[in-house]
Amino acid sequence: MRIIGIDSGSTTTKGVLLSGDVVEDWLILPTGYNPRQTMKDVYLQLKKDQEAYTVTTGYGRMLLAESDKSVTEITCHAKGARYLCPFAKVVIDIGGQDSKAIALDAQQGVGDFLMNDKCAAGTGRFIEVMMRTLHQDMMDLDAFVKDYEPIPINSMCTVFAESEMIGLLSNGALPNAIAMGVIDAICQRTATFAKRLSIKGTVFFSGGLAQSEIIRATLEKHLGFDVVIHERSQFAGAIGAALIGRSMHP
Repeated sequence: MRIIGIDSGSTTTKGVLLSGDVVEDWLILPTGYNPRQTMKDVYLQLKKDQEAYTVTTGYGRMLLAESDKSVTEITCHAKGARYLCPFAKVVIDIGGQDSKAIALDAQQGVGDFLMNDKCAAGTGRFIEVMMRTLHQDMMDLDAFVKDYEPIPINSMCTVFAESEMIGLLSNGALPNAIAMGVIDAICQRTATFAKRLSIKGTVFFSGGLAQSEIIRATLEKHLGFDVVIHERSQFAGAIGAALIGRSMHP
């Protein structure tokens, strides 16, 4: 049975095609202003005129009419993280508009979790605002901040932090060091948040920001535990959705 898993996020929509235990195809598209259409596009491109059981998750999980089942993102991220990193004990996901910390149990499920979806501070959107303020491309983040010491950023409110950065720039601070300061502040905040789960082992880092080695290393420094990533870290939610579909149609 072919299984499609789709994770509709605020910034990107991810999809996978699972056949047996193997992910045969991957697709990621910007969510844009019409998440319903983006989910449909991902679904059609993965389906390719063949039958497929489809499970959706994420913010837009209820938007795809062709979906056979929708599942909360916490459950999907837990299963997807274990697929990509079998020895992980905790998952930290920093998405476009929220951040999650999930403790995994012995059955590869959710033991406990925390979620911050009330404020953009500590999310991918926070980083995007910072880079836009500094007139830099998100894709150049690691190269931009490499080897720069962080300048402390006192405010973790997106609006006030932007004003603080502008003030620092006007006083002659290097934009690279300001950006590193924002990264350090976000990682420290995320680590404090995640430690409420009593971390006792390897942390798997998922979400769009997991593409940044500097964010991974900075998060590891503040957590005091190994933080590992996978080249497909962004797809953890979609993989988990597909695995749930497979369990229903082995």
